[in-house]
Amino acid sequence: MAWNEEENARQRARREERLRKEEEEQKRRKLEIAEKQARKMEAFLEEKKKEVLQLQEEAKNFITPENLEARIEECLDNPRNYNFAIDKDGRIVKRTVLS
Repeated sequence: MAWNEEENARQRARREERLRKEEEEQKRRKLEIAEKQARKMEAFLEEKKKEVLQLQEEAKNFITPENLEARIEECLDNPRNYNFAIDKDGRIVKRTVLS
């Protein structure tokens, strides 16, 4: 009977040690996952910040009611001809004359 009690105590100690290690491992994994998510969120926010800055830079060139007249004048002063042919390599082959 004493041997059985000793064996039970030894098994209980092993089981408690195993459970403690599993709990520590689980906490470590949760911490790693949280850190990974934080890094991912930080990268996502950085990317969105860059997108916002790029859009703000592009917005400077938008045509608005306030700058409509100036943009029309600019286009009339600098006409562009988009009527041309290109070859398979992307070079301009033939261009029409602006009238």
